Amino acid sequence: MLLSKLRTLFATDGGDHQAQQERAMEMACAALMFEVARADFAIEEEEQQAVRTLLMAQFALSSDDIKEVTERAEEQVDAATCLFEFTRTLNALASAEQKRALLGMMWRVAMADNELSRYEEHLIRKVADLLYVPHSDFIAAKQQAM
Repeated sequence: MLLSKLRTLFATDGGDHQAQQERAMEMACAALMFEVARADFAIEEEEQQAVRTLLMAQFALSSDDIKEVTERAEEQVDAATCLFEFTRTLNALASAEQKRALLGMMWRVAMADNELSRYEEHLIRKVADLLYVPHSDFIAAKQQAM
């Protein structure tokens, strides 16, 4: 079921390729932010709200779009076996600036409940490495989020 949804998401025939790529980036970003929210084994309401707010601001999504993206992202996170599934999409589609922006969003999700766990920080560091973001940008994103 998930595989067919992903095929539909990445299919290039019969649809607007640019819109599909944009939706793929939205999904990957949302999934990685949900991974951060659950990294400390408890998803707080503040973290869920931060994910919705950040997606709305970053991608100019409507509330209906936010609901669809977050629901599908949560499904993908539950079905995923590793972070590579999401970072591969971003490495193919996102600019360096967009990757840095994602790290900033991930930091804001991690800090939304006013507690930064070592698991959240480790996950964000791992994503930064998989996205080939320099360590200095990783630190700068953390400082800006604080």
